[in-house]
Amino acid sequence: MMRFLFACLVVLSFALPARAQDAFTAALPGLFGGFNDIATSVDQLANAGDPRALPLLRALSDGRLLKRETTLLIRSDAATTDAVTGAAADAAGAEAIRLNNRVRVALRGAIGRLALVSPDATERAAAAEAVYRSRSAENIPILEAALARESVPRIRAQMELSLAASRLMASDPGVQRQGIAALANAGTENARALLLEARNNTPALADEVNAALVAVDRALAIRRAAETLYQGLSLGSVLLLAALGLAVTFGVMGVINMAHGEFVMLGAYATVIVQDLCKDIPWLQPWSLPLAVPAAFLVAGLAGALLERGLIRHLYGRPLETLLMTFGVGMILQQAVRLAFGAQNREVISPAWMQGTLEMPFGLMVTQNRLWVIVFSLVVLGLTIAAIRYTRFGLEMRAVTQNRRIAATMGIRTGRVDALTFAFGSGIAGMAGVALSQIDNVSPNLGTGYIIDSFMVVVFGGVGSLAGTLVGALSLGVVNKLLEPWAGAVLAKVAVLVGLMLFIQRRPRGLFPQKGRAAS
Repeated sequence: MMRFLFACLVVLSFALPARAQDAFTAALPGLFGGFNDIATSVDQLANAGDPRALPLLRALSDGRLLKRETTLLIRSDAATTDAVTGAAADAAGAEAIRLNNRVRVALRGAIGRLALVSPDATERAAAAEAVYRSRSAENIPILEAALARESVPRIRAQMELSLAASRLMASDPGVQRQGIAALANAGTENARALLLEARNNTPALADEVNAALVAVDRALAIRRAAETLYQGLSLGSVLLLAALGLAVTFGVMGVINMAHGEFVMLGAYATVIVQDLCKDIPWLQPWSLPLAVPAAFLVAGLAGALLERGLIRHLYGRPLETLLMTFGVGMILQQAVRLAFGAQNREVISPAWMQGTLEMPFGLMVTQNRLWVIVFSLVVLGLTIAAIRYTRFGLEMRAVTQNRRIAATMGIRTGRVDALTFAFGSGIAGMAGVALSQIDNVSPNLGTGYIIDSFMVVVFGGVGSLAGTLVGALSLGVVNKLLEPWAGAVLAKVAVLVGLMLFIQRRPRGLFPQKGRAAS
């Protein structure tokens, strides 16, 4: 008699209206019934969007969900726990809930939707993309519940897009208008594609869709302009690093150094060596790239000092012989590196803090390694200006450049200044090699592709002007990227070269020509 009364109480508790229970617990009684009741309960749990439902449904799918009278248990290798409270429980007398094909189909869809509220961010992102592809109005409740909990911007943006796509599939025009408004605010290519599809499927809302398309096209135009500007600044920062050392050796000393690209290459290989030395020291691995910067400066600077003292100092005032000699030295350095490291490309692994992308305003995605190259180029430029203007070495270098004889009569060792100046410019080229190792293949031919562009930057900005080098590098980089979508990469470079030639015809001394005694 007592057992009969208890059973009646259980039935009455399950018969209570759903508003007296939360959506999660209200859906549980169906799991004690037949296959149709179990399938219905699975759908209700999925629509509830409660994080407790995901492990429960996974246990049901794996055959680990047990039932005993009015209690649901989840069995695992470690222990058996209560499916509602998570407390430890005894599995004695419990039996596994059986499934059929209909329940399995319902489980696959429910688990996919409930992954939106999973504690794992990667799982939530994959679920949001899966729901976006399914585009069903049934996904609206779970997406709204997931959005209320989501805090990761990237995943939240994908969920908002999935919710808008799901709302477009609803039968209520008011809900469809909510989806159209959300897509207009998204301003992405995916949003545009959805709106074009909605214009064909919902003629009654064509005006709203067309207005949303105008807003999306405007946002996309702004984003494309921002992407082009960023790509131009990225290319300009690379040109700045490659040309900065040349601005010292060619702009200040007047030496046409055709081996400048090989000094860039030496800096990149110095980065490879430092990384190999640090790979067996775990705590030092994240710092291998910062440590490579002074190493590359010293290696390239020493090579530049040896070149100046051994050969170039005998050819001052003979530009043609200097050009041919440095060209030959560059070929020798390339072959020496091939013999030492091989002709194959070498990989330089970026540290964790340089990997990945950052989402900027207007949805602009910025790769962190390129962003760090831009910052690094500006830092190197600032240090170079400070070294030339505010140190004794910079003062002596400027004195020798302006009037070598008077500088010598004042006790300045002009030969030593020449060697240090050439080493300084070569060292800057070596630091450029560190940055290029993060965005280009490290090979013996690494610097060859930048030597012509470096001379273009120096001549365009004004020989001997560091400010001109900065403006010239960024200008050429942005113009090149602006022309590429219209003319292609090769024709864009040709157009930039032709434009530079015409500019030099009008202003042969560049944007920022030197004045005073230094100009002579």
